[in-house]
Amino acid sequence: MAPTPSPSTTTAAPGPSRVSGPEPALALPPIRVAALALVRDRRVLMVTARGRDVHFMPGGKIDAGETAVEAVIREAHEEVSIALDPASVTPLFVVTTQAHGEPEGRQVEMQLFAATTPDAPLPSSEVDAVHWVTSADTHRCPPAGAETLHRLRELDLID
Repeated sequence: MAPTPSPSTTTAAPGPSRVSGPEPALALPPIRVAALALVRDRRVLMVTARGRDVHFMPGGKIDAGETAVEAVIREAHEEVSIALDPASVTPLFVVTTQAHGEPEGRQVEMQLFAATTPDAPLPSSEVDAVHWVTSADTHRCPPAGAETLHRLRELDLID
């Protein structure tokens, strides 16, 4: 009769050996943001964030439990001190591209919304300046902003 292994004894199951090497790259989840396309006189509002040298759409990350519409309303208030009526907020399009300042392959998924407000946009503590731009300003934008200006021009909303 064969001896019974003690409870502290373990035996390895036969199988292929693991060859060590670099781990496969894990895909980073996209950065989900909501942004405002506030258009006046065929120009769209963009901002220069603190410490940055490029123009961004006013907006930001969608928080857990928050809808994209709620995020764009919150971000518009935080970044450019404007109040948006939720009834005036309408979806325009989604831009998915390489995220500015992120590792290669990290995408930003930016949901763009049109809205109206009588408020005059003003820089907040998060923003150095506000700019009214046209499609001629794409060279000042990261990939998502440049694509947004291109699409707004295609929709004949801006020059």
